Amino acid sequence: MFKRLWLLAPVATLGMGCSSTWGCDSDENWEQQTFPLPATLRDGSVPTQATSCEELCDALGAKAPCSRVTEERADGSVVESVSCEAHFLCEGRRPEGLCSDGAVASETPALGALFARMAHLEAASVPAFERLADELAAHGAPEHLVRAARRSAKEEVRHAEAMESLARRHGAPMPELKVAPFQARSLEALAIENAVEGCVRETYGALLAGWQARSAEDAQVRESLGAIAPDELRHAELSWAIDAWALDQLSPDARERVDAARREAWRALEQDAASSHLPDEVARHSGLPSAEVARELVRELASELMPGALA
Repeated sequence: MFKRLWLLAPVATLGMGCSSTWGCDSDENWEQQTFPLPATLRDGSVPTQATSCEELCDALGAKAPCSRVTEERADGSVVESVSCEAHFLCEGRRPEGLCSDGAVASETPALGALFARMAHLEAASVPAFERLADELAAHGAPEHLVRAARRSAKEEVRHAEAMESLARRHGAPMPELKVAPFQARSLEALAIENAVEGCVRETYGALLAGWQARSAEDAQVRESLGAIAPDELRHAELSWAIDAWALDQLSPDARERVDAARREAWRALEQDAASSHLPDEVARHSGLPSAEVARELVRELASELMPGALA
């Protein structure tokens, strides 16, 4: 299924552009970002002092509320930019208690800010998998699942380093990672988080990694994501293996609650994909699919993995 969907991705050498973004939550993760003024507007005209913020944000693939920002540099030059709201799509397994959001300074180039957030999320997956391994062992899970979770944590370290390299290459520092101390929890709580973060969001993240490896215009992005995608696919497979084991241990009522959380996660992901936008240049270099295509990918995944979830 993944190979079939990856083959739908535009090949980077064809020079196909796309417009998209990525987002964790449709209500909470729209954040104010500052972008350079677009070279042209939607109608092909050049922005002027009379151009409204709404027109500038529309050309950038962002949304209002927005404002124009004028900055006087130390050399006396004046640089104008526009501050709009941008939406970012989560990849990787977010741990419970994640306190940081991966945000960087507003003047950071948009492409660097994207890779910084991706690096932050990959780094956050490290303690998520470490905790998962410890909890699986504590709940008596098969040893091969525990070992796979520990191996996944080590792989996420490499992923974070690769994304940090891309972020720094595009002018962004590695964001600080803050995760609250973990507390013991029930097998049902573990299963619900695994269903949401693993079976839904991490599975979609694995699909996105393979998509970017084919369609990013930036050769280094293609190379980095090409190395990451097989790992992420194994992580998705691990999530479903843990799901199958955990459901066997739970009561019928608990299993229904896990499935309900999974259905809600698919609906939230579809909404995120359908409502997200990204400046065209960032989308082309990163290889992320358009909002329309992303929504169809979510629907295709859901129909294959949980028929009826998005009916």
